[in-house]
Amino acid sequence: MEAISPARTALVVMHYQTDILELFPSVAPALLANTRKLCDAARAKGVSVYFANLQFSPGYPEVSPLNKNGQGIRQLGLFVDDRIAPELGQRTSEPVIIAHRASVFFGTDLQARLFAQGIDSLIMVGIASTGVVLSSVAYASDADFRLYTVKDCCYDPDQVVHEHLFSTAFESRTTVLSLVDALSLLA
Repeated sequence: MEAISPARTALVVMHYQTDILELFPSVAPALLANTRKLCDAARAKGVSVYFANLQFSPGYPEVSPLNKNGQGIRQLGLFVDDRIAPELGQRTSEPVIIAHRASVFFGTDLQARLFAQGIDSLIMVGIASTGVVLSSVAYASDADFRLYTVKDCCYDPDQVVHEHLFSTAFESRTTVLSLVDALSLLA
């Protein structure tokens, strides 16, 4: 596997926020432990860490009545007051990108921030694989980023689709890594 350039690489941690993790209490501890190891390895290597949250204002004015996914989110009544999972040890220098759609790129300044820092390679992890990971990987691939996904730091409640995405859509757009492989890449 080709070595990464830390100055040109960012770890993008997507939707590791309290409201989402509370929806999956049986897997949250393992996901948080894996992703904390990945964050710490990235920090030690000099790789920038970005967090991205799905967040809305009270009353959900950002949600169109035409957006089926958004209407489902609105009915949940979540993603207004939650925050990055404290277990990940976010540093003050690590930005939080606020998104109102599944993709962390749609309607945000993430791509501009990354390009301004000379970043052309992304290590992407998130919850859920069928939502933020799929949408964001598709966009980042089309934007010509070199991509890595760390399977052990991604989750979807539909494990059949999760596995299928990693063997098809993600495999064709990214280098799929285990946590062990990702930690070796960042060693």
